[in-house]
Amino acid sequence: MKAVVRYTYGDESVLEYTDLRDPVPGPGEVLVRVRAAGVDRGAWHIMTGLPHLARLAFGLRRPRDPQLGMDAAGVVEAVGPDVTAFRVGDEVLGVVRGSFAELTIAAERHLVAKPATVSWEQAAAAPTSTITAFDALRTRVTSGTRVLVLGAGGGVGHLAVQVARALGGEVTAATSDPAFAASVGASAVIDYRTEPLTGTYDVILDIGCRRPVRELRALLSPAGSLVFVGGEGGGALAGGMQRQFVVAPFSRQKFVTFVARTTPAALREVAEHLADGTVVPVVDRTYPLAEAADALRQLSGGRVRGKLVLHPGAAG
Repeated sequence: MKAVVRYTYGDESVLEYTDLRDPVPGPGEVLVRVRAAGVDRGAWHIMTGLPHLARLAFGLRRPRDPQLGMDAAGVVEAVGPDVTAFRVGDEVLGVVRGSFAELTIAAERHLVAKPATVSWEQAAAAPTSTITAFDALRTRVTSGTRVLVLGAGGGVGHLAVQVARALGGEVTAATSDPAFAASVGASAVIDYRTEPLTGTYDVILDIGCRRPVRELRALLSPAGSLVFVGGEGGGALAGGMQRQFVVAPFSRQKFVTFVARTTPAALREVAEHLADGTVVPVVDRTYPLAEAADALRQLSGGRVRGKLVLHPGAAG
């Protein structure tokens, strides 16, 4: 099979488009022929090995697994022993091992049936980013909750706007693309290139972790929650992840960071919201698999509205 790999950490230049042996599913595993693969910041972090603390999971000196990509939509090619939920030919979406490839392996519990009304591209764009948005907001947003989403035009951000609205929140989006944020459901928009951040919010979702905590705390209600997603801001060692350790002993404000968890229930929730149209991933552009480096280059340049998607064997 064709796949995109890297054997050392670095920028997009370390990526190789090459041939690998077709994977074989083991017990409880499913082999999926990839129809579309989602491109997100997680792939960028795994490619670069940044922040360095992430290498504790990926490999200290070099990557343990040469492949990239977590999100995929495709057709079941084969099933391993003990798999009962899927059969050959089923259309699925989920979180897999190495989605930047023609074939990929997934645990049975990390897949769900693809809704028939959802395109391959939208299905591939949805899993990790939508789960992240729900995990960040589900227990914090109810009817009337005032929510500020920083980075509302990106992969997690544009889905978080939709999720917050679905949960009943009043959503303000801070973005460089006000028209796009409004199109995905933000009731108010701040163009951070020309406008200061203003207002008072019960929940602030800081995607990318680039804003000073002091600035955001001033916008937060006395018992509000500041939720950090991603680690692009800050230094090479910890990125923005250290920001959760805010010392505010006399404050009721909460400061939260987390790693989204892929569970069967979370994937079913994603599929249900895709099927009923509550959540609609916006795909900015698709690339052929061989041009994965170009896709990640566009992503790292911050020039993406919504999500990017790879197509194995397809033209861009």
